[in-house]
Amino acid sequence: MAPMFAAVAAEAKSTVKAAVKVGAVAKVDADEQKERFARFEKAMLGVKLVGHFTVTGKDTPPAKEEYTILEVKKMEQGDLWLFRARVKYGKTDLTLPMPLPVKWAGNVPVISMENLAIPGLGTFSSHVVIDGNRYAGTWTHGTVGGHLYGIVEKIAK
Repeated sequence: MAPMFAAVAAEAKSTVKAAVKVGAVAKVDADEQKERFARFEKAMLGVKLVGHFTVTGKDTPPAKEEYTILEVKKMEQGDLWLFRARVKYGKTDLTLPMPLPVKWAGNVPVISMENLAIPGLGTFSSHVVIDGNRYAGTWTHGTVGGHLYGIVEKIAK
């Protein structure tokens, strides 16, 4: 029995040491997060998402899509980011600010919309992963939905 207690005691001691270091880890994590946010803001400054979308249940080829993101800024509220974007959808073409949550899968941003009402366009849900110069995700508009994918291009000045 004694070896088992020794192993438990050693594990407990290790856990206490790890807990003491948490303060230092939190500082490193905050610095890493600040750098991650700055990289995302820079990467999304003046870009176009150019690609295609599909409609689930329709046997049609993917349709072209394009979104222009003029800038992205982190807001103080939780995961919210302010996207200033130009959206073309059908005959509608408008530029507007949109506060959107951005979640992180490690260093990979995931832009999420849940039932976001966009004036002149309707209500949308979407979850889009930005992976370097590529994007992919899902979308829903009312009872219709599908997939989207493409590349992130810097806008030529």
